[in-house]
Amino acid sequence: MADRTPAPHSPVYVIGGGPGGLAAAAALGERGVRAVVLERQHAVAGAWRAHYDRLRLHTTRRMSALPGLAIPRAYGRWVSRDHLVRYLEQYVEHHRLECVTGVEVTRVERAAGGEGTAGGWVLRASGGRELSAPAVVVATGHSHTPYLPEWPGRAEYGGQLLHAADYRAADPYRGKDVLVVGAGNSGTEIAADLAAGGAGRVRLAVRTAPHIVRRSRLGWSAQRSAVVARRLPVGVSDRLAAVRARLCAPDLAAHGLPRPAAAGGAGLYSRARAGAVPVRDTGIVRAVREGRVEVVAALASFDGDKPVLADGSRIDADVVIAATGYRPGLDPLVGHLDVLDSQGHPLVRGPRRLAASPGLYFTGYANPASGMLRELATESRKIAKRIARDLR
Repeated sequence: MADRTPAPHSPVYVIGGGPGGLAAAAALGERGVRAVVLERQHAVAGAWRAHYDRLRLHTTRRMSALPGLAIPRAYGRWVSRDHLVRYLEQYVEHHRLECVTGVEVTRVERAAGGEGTAGGWVLRASGGRELSAPAVVVATGHSHTPYLPEWPGRAEYGGQLLHAADYRAADPYRGKDVLVVGAGNSGTEIAADLAAGGAGRVRLAVRTAPHIVRRSRLGWSAQRSAVVARRLPVGVSDRLAAVRARLCAPDLAAHGLPRPAAAGGAGLYSRARAGAVPVRDTGIVRAVREGRVEVVAALASFDGDKPVLADGSRIDADVVIAATGYRPGLDPLVGHLDVLDSQGHPLVRGPRRLAASPGLYFTGYANPASGMLRELATESRKIAKRIARDLR
């Protein structure tokens, strides 16, 4: 049983009402620490509600649950977007979490007269709010701010250009020529969705061929392999993954997607440690094999109405969907505290904290191959244990 700490006069504030923030609040509550979740949207799980319709977790239901509540078995092994949102709503109800929605925290500052838990923190929020806290958990998410590259000629492109964050379903693109830029999980899923949904032509612009893995093989999930791999030296994990790929994953080299190892690229887990998780096949392999998704070179620029690829070719495209990732967007919030690296990511996360900023924690800023939700569950417990100990 977790040690329980008397709740301080001011609650611990958790910034962000997604899975990471809710898990942290629940873990704190288990230790007797009052936590209040602040969510800028008008409902928890705001970011998940906005994801594209066909989205399903790439991690299994059993290994994606947050602390203290299993995901209902009726939601299936691969949980859909809508079921995950419902689960997070149930999570709030089950743990009786204090969640304040429609409030955006714009800046976190050290309280006058001290640093960290000794002097506390002040949160500047919408509506002129100033909130005091002995500790703060920042959980605004790994995918907070959509990133759209400044391709030359982008402003003059006459077609429709949007980020993958704004894609919902294939219907609006029926019969259209669509270029999807980026071969991560979002890009490949959107390309497959468009091909199945009646787009006239779908091309996938690829800069670096991804590692593609079966989501599950003979009942053994790719996530479980990744969990095991975390306990092994990365070189060993890479070699085992290469053997598994030769046995279980199709070779798409003839279609423009060679296996990265064969093309001299980094191993699966070496790349995952650098933040590039493997692509889980949810239909892209079949779509590429059948020619319904064509693999082309990376997008380099625009020339009027034509996207220009890295190989110099100019193509026609009515729509360009940029699955080019996200940025944490933490600079306005905590950039002045010297807690971010040159890429805007937290210098430390989970239960770790900087000596100059005790009482300030970050969760949800990694995307491991073993599963983000699983990582959040682990981090939340460790953060809660550390905060409870500090407050005692």
